[in-house]
Amino acid sequence: MLAKRIIPCLDVKDGQTVKGTNFVDLRQAGDPVELGRAYSQQGADELVFLDITASHEGRKTFATMVERVAATLSIPFTVGGGINELGDVDRMLSAGADKVSINSAALRRPELIDEIARHYGSQVCVTAIDARQEQDGQWQCYINGGRIPVGRSLFDWAHEAQERGAGEILFTSMNHDGVKTGFANEALAQLADRLTIPVIASGGAGQKEHFRDAFRLGHADAALAASVFHFGEIGIQELKQYLKQENINVRL
Repeated sequence: MLAKRIIPCLDVKDGQTVKGTNFVDLRQAGDPVELGRAYSQQGADELVFLDITASHEGRKTFATMVERVAATLSIPFTVGGGINELGDVDRMLSAGADKVSINSAALRRPELIDEIARHYGSQVCVTAIDARQEQDGQWQCYINGGRIPVGRSLFDWAHEAQERGAGEILFTSMNHDGVKTGFANEALAQLADRLTIPVIASGGAGQKEHFRDAFRLGHADAALAASVFHFGEIGIQELKQYLKQENINVRL
């Protein structure tokens, strides 16, 4: 069985790492370059860098910042935010990214997934989905950093993304984001059941047990978190040792 991955996430705004709750109330969490270097040294399996206002502001992700972070890393590096066309993918890969994460642009123009998969291979294309469980119990996808609902079901869209050539799905539960009460394990399990590509759990990590549950109950292939790592609440090695004791296969 493949090892489960632990992935810190740098949400970057105006050159600083930030973290919010339910996608709002952002607070600063430090320099992305220093955080990236630290996570690489601490044994994170991958790093995700998201320019969280690029799509909303209608601009490209800053390649110079991506270059500076990539220069410190010895682990796979995924970059997202404002990636709308193959030229943007080229810029990010040239700046040192191993994969790109597309979200709003893919929902607006799903053919972008096909194009990236065809040109670079599915392994380069991470389709990120921000979804909220509405009052009727249905999971709806949102774009522009969780600002605009698009009337697409999480499960239908994830399946379409897979069929178009996405290599992974990064699912963030907007209901759970920053709340630290655990991941959306029921929705994760449904995704894992319907898909054959890896699913990355995002939104809700607050304790080591939450990661265990994402793997055991949600059948996630990887778990992504931000504030618990940025603010020193959980150490990467401490987390991996715990998961190992819980008989979850991780790379120490």
